[in-house]
Amino acid sequence: MVFPRLALAVIGLVSTLAFASPADPRNGAEYHTLPTRQAVQAPADKVEVIEFFMYHCPFCYSLEPELAAWVKKQGDAIVFRRVHLPYTGANDPEAHLFLTLQAMGKGEAMFPKIEHAVHVDHIRLAKDDAIIDWVAKNGVDKTEFLSAWNSFGVTTAMRRLARSIGDYKVDSAPMLTVNGRYLTSPALASSRSVDQAPDAANKAVIVVLDALVAKSRSENAAAQ
Repeated sequence: MVFPRLALAVIGLVSTLAFASPADPRNGAEYHTLPTRQAVQAPADKVEVIEFFMYHCPFCYSLEPELAAWVKKQGDAIVFRRVHLPYTGANDPEAHLFLTLQAMGKGEAMFPKIEHAVHVDHIRLAKDDAIIDWVAKNGVDKTEFLSAWNSFGVTTAMRRLARSIGDYKVDSAPMLTVNGRYLTSPALASSRSVDQAPDAANKAVIVVLDALVAKSRSENAAAQ
């Protein structure tokens, strides 16, 4: 027996989910607005998009094909960058690897190689010596790498990571911020959808990103 009020509640929930669309995202559902806008590293005519990720994160790896295609499609309309979460704390080896390669100007070039090593070849890059050994075998000059690894700039960037992540209210990966103001993720983007499978969630967050970039572009133009 189905009680009438319960039946109506179920129908209402299904209707809400059925008509929920990531193309018309709602604050507090498909995305959140940060209480304080963060400084962006993009000119006023472009929109900054940041992916907070981790090399070993399977959900980040799953999102990457959709995200990479979207970034390429955006072209010069956005400034895209990544921030690696320090999973194990202030001295996280993966975050250290990421910041070192960024300092060397090799971050994006090495990104697919590292993703393949971790998720396809199942190589654990969770310790300093394993990382240094791997990069030396994969086209990175060991002396140059160690110089950057131990540099003041990378050491300082490592110390600043926790505060930056706290300012952005990031607590999991992958998460994406738009224009220093809006925060979304595959989980948030599909929060009102009937289909929350990983593939559907990844597609949903791309649609939300389109909407948030358009919103941010309008806000940037109005502020000039």
